[in-house]
Amino acid sequence: MMNEGRRKGLFVAAVVVLAVLGIYLTTLGDGSGEVGAAEPAVPGATRTVTAPPVAVPSQVATTPSAEFDVYSYLPLSRDQLGAAADLARRFTVEYGTYSYNDAVGRADRLKAFTTVEFGDDLTRTVTSPAAVEHDTADQIVSKGSARLKSIRDMSADSVVVVVEGTAEITALSGAKNQVEDYAVTVVQVGSDWRVYDLQLAGSGQDGDVSP
Repeated sequence: MMNEGRRKGLFVAAVVVLAVLGIYLTTLGDGSGEVGAAEPAVPGATRTVTAPPVAVPSQVATTPSAEFDVYSYLPLSRDQLGAAADLARRFTVEYGTYSYNDAVGRADRLKAFTTVEFGDDLTRTVTSPAAVEHDTADQIVSKGSARLKSIRDMSADSVVVVVEGTAEITALSGAKNQVEDYAVTVVQVGSDWRVYDLQLAGSGQDGDVSP
């Protein structure tokens, strides 16, 4: 039989082994070799993920140097384009300036800007009995103004200019401002320019560029 002293020695040894084993197992709990328990998940917590930076492409188009002349690539020079556009603007001013008692004078002033054919068409329009009767009945007097908006089309001998025309009208029926965008076709006649056509810019007409 095992004596009392030996039994006590074995018991103490068993306690020591169990204690060491317990310490070893607890150090494996967090994977880092330190004693601890897994932290409980926090309800509602979200993980923030930072997106990688987006690469911004470098700018391809740049402003050319002062030596670059874009007009050398156009069918018209700067002076030609400027003269044509200014003629379209001044014609639109004259088109919106008239008086009920001077239809013939209005037609003559417009013909100073136009080709012969278009001038004849305008004369028939503004001096027609219906137009004269309408303007006279309301005693319409109009003062025109205009500003250039854009170049719609161009070739070596014609330009279609979009012009905003404003007619400040006084009449028996009351005063009003009438604003319209016109597509004015200007063509080269010799060394000069003449208005060849007039259309409402928003009516689907680009202007007649085939004189």
